[in-house]
Amino acid sequence: MKTIGTDVLIIGGGATGCGLARDLALRGLTCLLVEKRDINSGASGANHGLLHSGARYVASDAEAAVECREEGDLLKQLAPQCIDDTGGLFVAVQGDDERYIADFESMCARSAIPCTPLETQQARHMEPVLTERLIAAYAVNDAAVDPFMLSLDNIAHAVTMGSTYRCHTRVTGFRVESGLIRAVELTDDTTGEPLLAEARCIVNASGAWAGNIARMAGASIPLLYSSGSLLITQNRLTSRVVNRLRKPSDSDILVPGGTVSVLGTTSVTIHDPDLARPTVPEADSIIGDARAMVPVLETTRYIRAYAGVRPLVLAGDASDARNVSRGFSLIDHERDNIANFVTITGGKLTTYRLMAEKTADLVCRKLGVTAPCLTRTTPLPASSMGMWTEPGLTARTWLGTRDAHDQILCECEMVSRSVVDDIINTVGPNRGRSMLNAIGLRSRVGKGPCQGGFCGLRVTSHLYDRQCVSGTQGMAELKSFVERRWRGFSPILWGLPAMQADLQEALYCGMMDMELHHPDGSGACEAESPSADSTGERA
Repeated sequence: MKTIGTDVLIIGGGATGCGLARDLALRGLTCLLVEKRDINSGASGANHGLLHSGARYVASDAEAAVECREEGDLLKQLAPQCIDDTGGLFVAVQGDDERYIADFESMCARSAIPCTPLETQQARHMEPVLTERLIAAYAVNDAAVDPFMLSLDNIAHAVTMGSTYRCHTRVTGFRVESGLIRAVELTDDTTGEPLLAEARCIVNASGAWAGNIARMAGASIPLLYSSGSLLITQNRLTSRVVNRLRKPSDSDILVPGGTVSVLGTTSVTIHDPDLARPTVPEADSIIGDARAMVPVLETTRYIRAYAGVRPLVLAGDASDARNVSRGFSLIDHERDNIANFVTITGGKLTTYRLMAEKTADLVCRKLGVTAPCLTRTTPLPASSMGMWTEPGLTARTWLGTRDAHDQILCECEMVSRSVVDDIINTVGPNRGRSMLNAIGLRSRVGKGPCQGGFCGLRVTSHLYDRQCVSGTQGMAELKSFVERRWRGFSPILWGLPAMQADLQEALYCGMMDMELHHPDGSGACEAESPSADSTGERA
């Protein structure tokens, strides 16, 4: 069995895990990051992309509010390539809690969160889609963040300093002896090869799956799983983030993300993080609630639904996930008699850097390393790994430096053949079993209105031309890719999305005689709509 040695083994390839790899690398430690699927396959890839000003939590969690304010300001300075500094609005409509509205400005002030009152007419001039029934509005410093670019840029920087990462690599066991994890058993799901990782310290950064990993090592973490569903609109509806001016609830955030907007979210307690699915009732509820602040949402075209899982660490009894802190939990498993094992979970995407810093501080204390944290002052370099996730970038690049021999493979998102080639050349063994899925995660392929209906075929054809696939392998990858895109149709099958689904069914099931199946066991060509999955589905 192949053995890999490293200073620190990080389990989980979300924003926190990737940020931790970079932080530790900057302190002179080598890391191996392992991820059972691909980068941002969990909550980091299934969120609304909101960089919080902190204003959302001023009433419910003042500590989290301050953390969001401080970290949001830092990220705007240190990772500008990942941030669309849109600004944000908190708006109230007739019927909202007037006491909360009256206290909002003073609550923001207590957490030092900038908050400027606006006249309702001024707010509607800034964002014309807002309802005429506004009764209050405030401007805050919210922004939008590209979570895929953020994680990919972090792990890319770590790699330049000697760390490594392996996607599609599962933890299958721990070898614990005399209060220490001596080795971690891994399996490469691409090849089936068993591996052994030996590290001085092991960090469990697996998000909602942190409890499962901890149990494998003989430790325990009490987690509550809160599933949140979101909808993606075909067009960008606002320039700014729009929040409902009320205590955190469902359907109260609209976040612009490049050329689209993301609407949500919900909070549904589930018993297994692998069961997160958006549903038709949730989609109806989100739109029904959110149209009170943005009426056009009732007639907007939606191109996809997806769900993510918030891992909330329980402290005492908590029956409502909305009442559990959005702060993070850093757990030293010396309490479980395992001296070199640490878990970091909970928190927000906005606070990923702080979570990584505090975790790295603990790891360094355990290893006797005195190097300070540098991520608070060192800019995050842009990387070729993360650059193609930005909406609209491929179009600008292609039009600006057009090669007469280049061609567009994804017309919805203007992804060219040269961009696909660049991803193929850099993804390496982290492609997993499907190069097509790896390309989709690292670019805008499949994320436009056609949801992979046409670009899936074009990119697969190009993979055959590049000899990246052969025989039936390319068709198997195409089938997997199309099934993943189909899953997001289920909760929004009305109007144009239903027509788009019919077109894809005719194309793939009719013309190509392809049988598409879904996690519920049904076939797309003959059964009712499938469930959506929760793995990195944010467009």
